[in-house]
This record gives sequence, structure tokens and C-alpha cells, in this order.
Amino acid sequence: MEEVFWLTIILLFIGGYYALVVMPKQRAFKKHQKYVVTLKEGDEVVTYGGLIGTITELDAEVGVAKIRIADGMEVRIITAALVQQFDPEEIAHNAKIGLDIQEAAE
Repeated sequence: MEEVFWLTIILLFIGGYYALVVMPKQRAFKKHQKYVVTLKEGDEVVTYGGLIGTITELDAEVGVAKIRIADGMEVRIITAALVQQFDPEEIAHNAKIGLDIQEAAE
């Protein structure tokens, strides 16, 4: 009887871990993959490193893109490192929220 109790507790922990950790990661990965598939040359993007650039060349089969970050300066980057479209208003809004939180903490 005691074994059944512990087996039930272990299964509950495994189910909880899967529901709270694994499933959200899978959803985020699928969402990012859908975003990467929609990219095309000329899109302004933000990288994980915070660089803002314009896609000049995209090789979806290899998973590599070239982005122009300044006049005459292009870098190759893996498409998985492209986070989002560049939207100056959204970035300014998020920065303002961050500043308000810091000011409230002081």
C-alpha cells in the first residue's frame, strides 16, 4: 500500500514538472520556429545580443542569415538567434516600464 502512495506522489511530481516546465518550453520553441519561417530579406530584426539590423540574405536550409548592422557592415548569424521584428515603439515602451520599476525600488 505504501508503494502505491509513493508511486502516485512521484507520478504527480513528474506530471507537474512536465506541465510547468516542458510544455511551456515546447510552446515557446514552436512559436519561435514559426517566426523564423516568416522572415524575409529586408525585415528589420533584433538579435539575442540586442543588435538591430536588416536581413540582406537568408538561407533557410542552412539556418544562417546575413544582417546589415551598419552601412557596409554585414554579419552572419544563425536564424535561431533572431528574436523579434524591430519595433521602436515597443522597445521604448519596455524601457520605460523598466525605468519606472527601478525608480519605484529606490
